[in-house]
Amino acid sequence: MNDDFAKRVRSAARAGWWTLLIGGIVLTIQWLVYLSVAACPAKCCWLTRLWGPGMDWTTIQTMWLWLTGAFKLVLGAFALAVIWLTLWARALRKG
Repeated sequence: MNDDFAKRVRSAARAGWWTLLIGGIVLTIQWLVYLSVAACPAKCCWLTRLWGPGMDWTTIQTMWLWLTGAFKLVLGAFALAVIWLTLWARALRKG
């Protein structure tokens, strides 16, 4: 196999792992922000005003949960692709 191609696959795998790390950090930060907002005794009236008129706290919580779940699914699918790239790069290096 072409050495240049193997280097590109290895670089793509390395970039994917860094992207997963950054995605995990973003997910952790948004979870900490959610915990701090959910612990607010007045349920953060500034947050309901930020989301717009007619938004209540339960709707915001539901949307936040759905968006977090979608982000986790995207990260999971991306993790599978990165694992595949890593295994492929290892196979190219051996062969």
